[in-house]
Amino acid sequence: MNPLAELGKMLIVIGVIIAILGLFISIGPNIPLIGKLPGDIYIKKKGFGFYFPITTCIVISIILTLLFSLFRK
Repeated sequence: MNPLAELGKMLIVIGVIIAILGLFISIGPNIPLIGKLPGDIYIKKKGFGFYFPITTCIVISIILTLLFSLFRK
């Protein structure tokens, strides 16, 4: 196959991924429970705050794994 055609397809896929990511970032704060699930770690002390959304990361990972497995076939 033509290398330029492959490059074009790859650039289109990267562009779609960036557009979806931008959409998620812009509407993400309005989605309830994202980042506020039980199991998310939040430590706040004087002059210091640490937040690690471990449960949210696991849920998003499971959803993306299912989506990618559906679209791969």
